Amino acid sequence: MICRRLTTLFLVSASSLLAFAQENTLTPAEKSAGWQLLFDGQTFTGWRGYRLEGPPPVGWQIKDGTLRTVPSGPYVVAPDPRTQGVELITERKFTDYELSWEWRIAPGGNNGIKYMVTEDRPEAPGPEYQMLDDAGDAHRAWRGEVHRTAAFYDVVPPAADKPMKPAGEWNISRIVIDGNHIEHWLNGKKVLACELGSAQVKAGLKLSKFKNQPGFGEKITGHILLTYQPHECWYRNIKLRELK
Repeated sequence: MICRRLTTLFLVSASSLLAFAQENTLTPAEKSAGWQLLFDGQTFTGWRGYRLEGPPPVGWQIKDGTLRTVPSGPYVVAPDPRTQGVELITERKFTDYELSWEWRIAPGGNNGIKYMVTEDRPEAPGPEYQMLDDAGDAHRAWRGEVHRTAAFYDVVPPAADKPMKPAGEWNISRIVIDGNHIEHWLNGKKVLACELGSAQVKAGLKLSKFKNQPGFGEKITGHILLTYQPHECWYRNIKLRELK
């Protein structure tokens, strides 16, 4: 009986290790198409804290091939990076690209990925692909659709029939930036498309909290940013393909 249990444990462990090894890798076809990994599953290589020279000392953990936010206290507007988690950004900047990643969020959780990010505008670094537990959001009544998963946060809402998976399950998201054209995808479906500078985006900006932020919503070459909120959120398979 003991031998059987040990064998079972070994097989489960080996299976888990194989699964982790298969994450955060590129297939030959992806490599040929120009995809590059932004997260290797083991280190913070290629990433640093927002307005920091290296990774934040708290707030983020790499475990089992995932990059996870670690709650380190209530959200504050101007966090002390020594004691409070802060955003992660890519060391590199990008212009036109396709970004893909997998994520799951804890019940009631809130997070997001920002793009065209600048460190010169800390109150509004760049547009955000919202990631939220829509069903468990305690503030659903007043947030509105521009605060839902896959929205251009606070500016443009996603499609009402988006194929969202519940908290605790993995979702696959994608952002496409090609000139002024922006697309948000969720689990294989395009759920948002807009043009920077269009009447639609300008109208959304006028109603948003970014209306007094010069330059917000304009196309720039910038970093990619993983937001930090005091809720658990897991990332894996973060990859990018530059559009030439």
